[in-house]
Amino acid sequence: MPTKVRSDEKEKSKQRILKSATKLFAQKGFDGVGIREICKDADANICMISYFWGSKEGLYQGILDDLIQRQTEYVKTFLNLEIEPETLSKKEQINLLYTVLDNAVEMLYGGFISSDLMKFLLQEQQHQRIELNSPMLVYLRKLISTIFDKDVCDKDIIFKLVFIMSQINSPLVLPAFSLKQLNQKEFSEQDKEIIKTNVKLYLQALLKQEGIDV
Repeated sequence: MPTKVRSDEKEKSKQRILKSATKLFAQKGFDGVGIREICKDADANICMISYFWGSKEGLYQGILDDLIQRQTEYVKTFLNLEIEPETLSKKEQINLLYTVLDNAVEMLYGGFISSDLMKFLLQEQQHQRIELNSPMLVYLRKLISTIFDKDVCDKDIIFKLVFIMSQINSPLVLPAFSLKQLNQKEFSEQDKEIIKTNVKLYLQALLKQEGIDV
């Protein structure tokens, strides 16, 4: 019993550190934050940094690792990552793509990513300090390349993936603009449905351009 209590306490401490680190890195950047400041904000022992991540650099990567782990667990609720897209018919591939993207909207606009984490991710895009090895994005890229009959490394596929994801992410990435125009403090269920519809229309335009029957 004591061992379980200690494990629970360590896990709670780990989550507090991740939350504080995300907030402080988002506010001040990697170089502007020290591990003592993070642990003070998290009310955690500084030894926990070494125990879980080894260093400040490890903690920085750990924020993204935690996101990917949670994202992967969520993805497995609606997608079998073991199914190879090429084993499906074209119609099944397209329907699966719609399903993945609909659920991506639900994930992103359902509180899965905090405002601090979004700021952290946007900041990291400028520095490329950490690795984003997301199974969902890897599978999505493979699915798109199969639908359009191109290699996963083809530049056109990479840009298609980026543009498709930007259709989903843009309102979230630009909240000061989108929410201000909507005169809202957060995105509603209706907003999510509008985003899904626009993503689908964009995909249909891409498919039509390539002569793929939708």
